[in-house]
Formats: sequence, structure tokens, C-alpha cells
Amino acid sequence: LLCPCLLYGAYVFLPFDAPLLPTVSARLVYALRCSAFATFPVVLGMIISGISRLCSSALEPFGELQREVEIHRTFVSQSIQLFILYFLNMAVLATYLPQELLKLIPLLTGLFAISRLIFWLSYAISRSFRAFGFSMTFLPLLAMLVWNLYGMFVLEPENLLS
Repeated sequence: LLCPCLLYGAYVFLPFDAPLLPTVSARLVYALRCSAFATFPVVLGMIISGISRLCSSALEPFGELQREVEIHRTFVSQSIQLFILYFLNMAVLATYLPQELLKLIPLLTGLFAISRLIFWLSYAISRSFRAFGFSMTFLPLLAMLVWNLYGMFVLEPENLLS
């Protein structure tokens, strides 16, 4: 329930508009540029994971990982997987959205990045709290997938593969 409220509030109250993007290629470039910001939590996680691995007191490099190192490694691997799904859905979404709704692309990117950081923080605190951050990442991704499938099979079935 929080994700739609956050997106609606940001859509209405943030003072920016998407640029005029009449072609599919311009929309894809816009989605690609916005998606670059979604890599911030992944890169930050890789840096912190490397630092925690260097600072761990493990004498054997291939031995059992400490909890702190395991948290960062798990966060990075899950974030990469979710980013791939996010990016593919964002690219398709950019082709189906009407011009007045293209403002959602940077908003969804920001929600993805913030949600991954919330997941990381809650996962570090306790594993039982990670569901909130994961659902803030996964449910918008699921909504994008449903919209993309709706757009492909219902709105424009004649252009499915073109």
C-alpha cells in the first residue's frame, strides 16, 4: 500500500516533467539513462562488501564467511538479479507509457534505489525485517510486468514482435 501512495505523491507534488519523447528510441534512451541511477545501491553494496571482506578476521579466504560479509554478498547478488528484471521491464514500459505518464520512469527508478537501500538496512538489522524492503522492490516490479504484458497482448497485439 505504501508504494502506490509514494509514487502518487511524488508524481503530483514533485515539480518536474518528463521531456517530450515522441520516438521509441528516445524513450529507450531516457529509460536507460534513468536506470543508470538504479545501479547506485548495487555499486555501493559491492564497495561495502569488498571492504567488509578485507576487514573480516577470517584467516582462510575460502572458509566460512562471517555474518557481516554474508549480508553484503547476499544483498549484492539479489540486487543484481532484481536490477536486471527492473531494467528489462523499465525498457518495455517506456515504450508503452503515454507521454504524460513518462514522469513515472525516474520515479520508479528512485523507488527502486531507495527500496534496495531500505532492504539492505533492514536485512542488516534482522533478517525478519527484510520483507518490507523486498516488497517495496518486488511489488512495483510486478506491477510493471503486469502493465507490460497488458500493453503487449491487449493494447497492441498486432505490434507484439515488431
